[in-house]
Amino acid sequence: MLTDPLFLAMLIFSVVLLGLAKGGFAGVGMVATPLMALVIPPLQAAAIFLPILIVQDIISVWAYRRDWDAWNLKVLMPGGVIGICIAWALAAHLSDTMVRLAVGLIGVAFVLNAWFGKLPAEARTPSAASGVFWGSVSGFTSTLVQAGSPPFQVHMLPQRLPKLTFVGTNAIFFAFVNAVKVLPYFSLGQFTSETIEISLWMLPLAIATNFLGIWLVRVTPVVLFYRIAYMLVFLISLGLTWNASRALLGI
Repeated sequence: MLTDPLFLAMLIFSVVLLGLAKGGFAGVGMVATPLMALVIPPLQAAAIFLPILIVQDIISVWAYRRDWDAWNLKVLMPGGVIGICIAWALAAHLSDTMVRLAVGLIGVAFVLNAWFGKLPAEARTPSAASGVFWGSVSGFTSTLVQAGSPPFQVHMLPQRLPKLTFVGTNAIFFAFVNAVKVLPYFSLGQFTSETIEISLWMLPLAIATNFLGIWLVRVTPVVLFYRIAYMLVFLISLGLTWNASRALLGI
């Protein structure tokens, strides 16, 4: 796969986005799996990304080790395990087309919510049951398509936590989720010598962009950055949804 110029270009762009996302720009990593799903099966793309994400998690957790919210982690983490187990049970029964459709719909819904959804006028703390539910949805989508950020943000954004607290909680939660996902990926046969080799080749770039993201999130206004990222997610996800829908309908 590394000899395919199109695959390599999409892989490099995706790893850069993952690094920025792990550095603190939560959400921009949503582009990665839809982009890779254009050229390889989504679950295979997720398996390539997982070792990279785990290394990036270690860096991000260390960087934000003083900035996190304990209550949110207590309710999100059990839900994350539930979602991972459900995804593990269903993964072998889902076709690549169905997963591509799921990736596309998740991406489109995420962007439309970001564009048109309204946060409450005042910060509010959701219930513990809400945290477990959205944590499970996040674990499920993260396992299948590395797209756990949207449900996580549905739970977190209404609380309007300080920026670094939000970023640190995000880093610790997904470090936990990614560590738990290792066993399901092994059992599903997604780790191969080829996917691991690709992951290892990409690690230097992943680490460099992770540190870049940590620096950028502290010093840079992010409005324009997010606008571009959301547009990329929307266009790629729309294309995936269209192509998968055509395949399912036999058009």
